[in-house]
Amino acid sequence: MTSYFAKLTTEKVNPATQFIDECETRDMLMLINDEDQLVPLAVRKEIESIAAAVDRIYDSLKDGGRMFYVGAGSSGRLGVLDASECPPTYGTAPELVQAYIAGGDGALRTAVEGCEDDADAGARLMDEKGVTSKDVVVGITASGSTPYVLGAVRRAKELGAGTVGVTTNPNTRIGEACDICIAPVVGPEVVAGSTRMKSGTAQKLVLNMLTTGVMIKLGKVYNNLMVDLRASNTKLYDRSIRMVRTSTGASEERAVEALEQANMHVKTAILMIETGANAAEAADLLLRHEGRLKAAIRAAKGALPPAKAE
Repeated sequence: MTSYFAKLTTEKVNPATQFIDECETRDMLMLINDEDQLVPLAVRKEIESIAAAVDRIYDSLKDGGRMFYVGAGSSGRLGVLDASECPPTYGTAPELVQAYIAGGDGALRTAVEGCEDDADAGARLMDEKGVTSKDVVVGITASGSTPYVLGAVRRAKELGAGTVGVTTNPNTRIGEACDICIAPVVGPEVVAGSTRMKSGTAQKLVLNMLTTGVMIKLGKVYNNLMVDLRASNTKLYDRSIRMVRTSTGASEERAVEALEQANMHVKTAILMIETGANAAEAADLLLRHEGRLKAAIRAAKGALPPAKAE
């Protein structure tokens, strides 16, 4: 096991930062920033794999499946963060995108030692959550070898689920275990082995792409607006009004009126203003077009009689 870790890129000593402890503050931060700039370039090299994962997850979710993130430590926390943002941003049910971390929710705040080494616990999690062939499980592990994550991914595959690995090392165990492996190689960390740094940044970028890409394909974005948003606070209420106005050119008064009639659902309010439909008709139009606002608008306008000549 020791020899396996010794070969990992993320465990190596970074020659560019070997004497960072002797630097003045500004120079120290410049070194960190220099290394951070390598991350998006490494992620870009994995676009094909990320795209394959987005398409696989989209196919699952549109057919009634679920997406699961499984991780440990920093990787697990990033998965929980990404999953928790889906309901407020895209109006999804909490069970659609779920995330679990070795050691349970307590590990979000405090390190729970030893839990990440329990492969059986990862496997049991898949059984407890009722994972099936409809679902996709995304294992997140910088080293590509965390037993908890590998246990979950391997059990998910036995259950027929799709499997995706997110790691920051090449040629890893999770790469062998998953259907699709996303592996941006970011190189040795600024502080050797501190994978919450470049590795964590790379993982965050990848997870952003996975859920954002899937939600766009599910029709939860109109142009580049989060139109399935549900306003749950003052900031989101204000954003909802601005999205309706930006999309339709309506006055603030008309936007507020439509939102109130649509139970504060931005997508429905836009459709009402664009087509003249009432809230119930707009909701039915959206249902018939699988929540895709552009398709609903085009269908409604195509069904309108031609304008009378004056």
